[in-house]
Amino acid sequence: MDHIDSEILQLLQKNARVSLSEISSHVNLSVSAVSERLKKLEQSELVLRYTTILNPVAFGKTLEVFVLVQLNVAFDCAQMAQFVSKEPDILEYHRFAGGSDALIKILTEGTESLNGILDRVRALPGIDRLVVHMVATSPKNEPSVQPPIA
Repeated sequence: MDHIDSEILQLLQKNARVSLSEISSHVNLSVSAVSERLKKLEQSELVLRYTTILNPVAFGKTLEVFVLVQLNVAFDCAQMAQFVSKEPDILEYHRFAGGSDALIKILTEGTESLNGILDRVRALPGIDRLVVHMVATSPKNEPSVQPPIA
């Protein structure tokens, strides 16, 4: 990956719908050369997918929380993975090594819907304790890694 690939990735991160002609004029390459580079970036899995980031407030999702989960020996990884995949307000689920055992990121309408989600999590076997942290501000919230500047 060179500096042109890096520039292409930066442009796509700002706007995944940017046209090939816009990219080509920015990086001073032909449209076909940009298209070829983009195919190679996709094939090498540097670009995993193109997505749209929705405004959560427009959908009434104004409460963002992180939940630290402490587990016990009765915990079932497969059951938890299945549960979080079916909960639309759970955006992320991470298992940890050390300290707390897992982290869940929830974006929901308010405390009533949050309590419902937390009750469903608590009902899962192997959950010892939940520690809820409500987000006050998010001065930095990047949806992806930044490409290296070559």
